[in-house]
Amino acid sequence: MPVAIVTGAGTGVGQAASEALLGAGYQVALAGRRTEPLEEVAARWPESTLVQSTDVGDEAQVKALFDATVARFGRVDLLFNNAGSGAPPVPLEELTLAQWQAVVDANLTGSFLCTREAFRVMKAQEPSGGRIINNGSISAHVPRPNSAPYTSTKHGVTGLTRSTILDGRSFGITCGQIDIGNAETPMTQRMKKGVLQPDGSTKVEPVMDVRHVADAVLYMAGLSPDANVPFLTVMANGMPFIGRG
Repeated sequence: MPVAIVTGAGTGVGQAASEALLGAGYQVALAGRRTEPLEEVAARWPESTLVQSTDVGDEAQVKALFDATVARFGRVDLLFNNAGSGAPPVPLEELTLAQWQAVVDANLTGSFLCTREAFRVMKAQEPSGGRIINNGSISAHVPRPNSAPYTSTKHGVTGLTRSTILDGRSFGITCGQIDIGNAETPMTQRMKKGVLQPDGSTKVEPVMDVRHVADAVLYMAGLSPDANVPFLTVMANGMPFIGRG
């Protein structure tokens, strides 16, 4: 059975992706800061899951996650770098350094730390190799108003994706990025009430079922080692992305 690590696995996209992978026969290490939602997912697949409390911005905790996964399941075939956070949508001059750093730690440093550990494990295991999927965002292409920390880190994730594709090539490690727009999760409930647009107006935006994202992750994960999708965008039809900015 293939083995996956999913960060931010307790809610939203991470939960949906974890459940899709488990349903497809993966063994999954469920990582997140809060163990309660992880345990709710694991309760349905007790033999195929590992629950690991993990702050992806903490180097020691990330290493512990990978060590525990290998100890339980023997290897790592897939990493879904999904954990992330945003800062309050305030004018840029009102952002604090602490708010900026928290987003950088979760979104960019966390993805780097997990990717580094994945390389360590995937290079050493037999057979070697594996796949990494990074959760980018529509914000990896264009920003929303008052989103400098989140947008900057997601652009950084794109750079990490490209470097990972190149640096993993000789070792059978592939990497792709999924850029998601308005999947219906607790984080996007505000879309139904109206969100700030670049012209200063507030508009309700469409959302899509998060299962479409899970299906896309499952598709990317299931590719044979000789194939890769470097970048895939899945978004709610009609959301202001094409033509935005």
